[in-house]
Amino acid sequence: MAPIKPIPLEKGADHTLALLTEGYLFISNRSRKFGSAVFQMRLLGQKVICMAGEEAAALFYDESKFRRKGAVPKRIQRSLFGEKAIQTLDDGEHKRRKALFMSLMSPAQLQSLNIYVTEEWRGAVREWEQQETVEFFKEAEHLMMRVACRFAGVPLKKEEVESRARDMGAMIDAFGGMGPRYWKGRTARDNSEEWIEKMVKGVRRGLLPAIPGTALFEMSWYTQPDGKKLPSRLAAVEILNIIRPIVAIGRYITFGAVAMHEHPETRSALSDGPPDFSTWFAQEVRRYYPFGPFTGARVRKDFIWKDYEFKKGTLVLLDLYGTNHHPDLWEEPEVFKPERFYGWSGSPFSFIPQGGGEYEMGHRCAGEWVTVEVMKASFDFIVRRLDYDVPAQNLQHSLVRMPSIPKSRFIIQNIRLID
Repeated sequence: MAPIKPIPLEKGADHTLALLTEGYLFISNRSRKFGSAVFQMRLLGQKVICMAGEEAAALFYDESKFRRKGAVPKRIQRSLFGEKAIQTLDDGEHKRRKALFMSLMSPAQLQSLNIYVTEEWRGAVREWEQQETVEFFKEAEHLMMRVACRFAGVPLKKEEVESRARDMGAMIDAFGGMGPRYWKGRTARDNSEEWIEKMVKGVRRGLLPAIPGTALFEMSWYTQPDGKKLPSRLAAVEILNIIRPIVAIGRYITFGAVAMHEHPETRSALSDGPPDFSTWFAQEVRRYYPFGPFTGARVRKDFIWKDYEFKKGTLVLLDLYGTNHHPDLWEEPEVFKPERFYGWSGSPFSFIPQGGGEYEMGHRCAGEWVTVEVMKASFDFIVRRLDYDVPAQNLQHSLVRMPSIPKSRFIIQNIRLID
């Protein structure tokens, strides 16, 4: 048996501030410094092991070695995911809840989703035509809010769209925020959970009709192994875990629109290129642009990997952004190149913009199929049905701010719907 090697250690009492000031590159910077895919540091006073790369991801999603319970900090649960949500579960409890989420994403439901996306784009652009300029990112979140509620079977009044979308955006934005930005997300979550919980109670009392197969219906009536329904607040949390991620796709769509502007050849290829180019383009947007910086789990039991010792209960962070830009996995990782996905047969551990692992029963994001389909439908509409001008503006995005977005939020003008 090989001797146990010490895991490279980042010196210092705590590295929380450094993580917030370096953002997406924090783990990658230290992996390069140590020449190691594994190192340890201290975050919020506790020991943390950080990892990056395909082998590290394969290890991280081995459920015999890692658990999710206790990994998501309460501050993130109370702003982004919701308490006791699917992201915090393990083993049979996770598999049953995951199966519930996957049941909402049948081919027929995804087809309906594509119809909703196209219809909402058409309606939105009709309104944009009457405006001098449009902040694309804000409007994309509004549009995705309408799509998400239709898909989830959640009634949404026209006058509610802006405030509800703003709450979803605040929850997402709170992930890397401190102070007012974080508390804005906490308040938004409380507001949103109360809103959806009232609907769940209405469905159960027969006061609000719900369509079978939608999140509102299925989460409201889901029966746990003990024969009880989910508590109404938890059902609301999981319905929001359908709605909020769809609203978050507005970031990817905004980045995709920026990519079309900065790489006009991709817009031509989306219109007249190979049929699969839309998939390559969507995947490259997800790989290239920053979304989730990292994800966490706790060591389930003591084990040794590559002569490094992992002790039970230790928090481990997997570098999502760094793995998607890892030079050992991607040729010219800092170049936007959709063609890299031509014939791509990478493993579920080398391309992990929303996490890795297997779809059906593992911890890979249940909404990844939805994300790709919504992106493809949106990009198809943009290149075939939407004409606009792009004024001079700052389209750079920060790798420090988490989550990131183009600094100008992408301003467009002279908007025209192509019939």
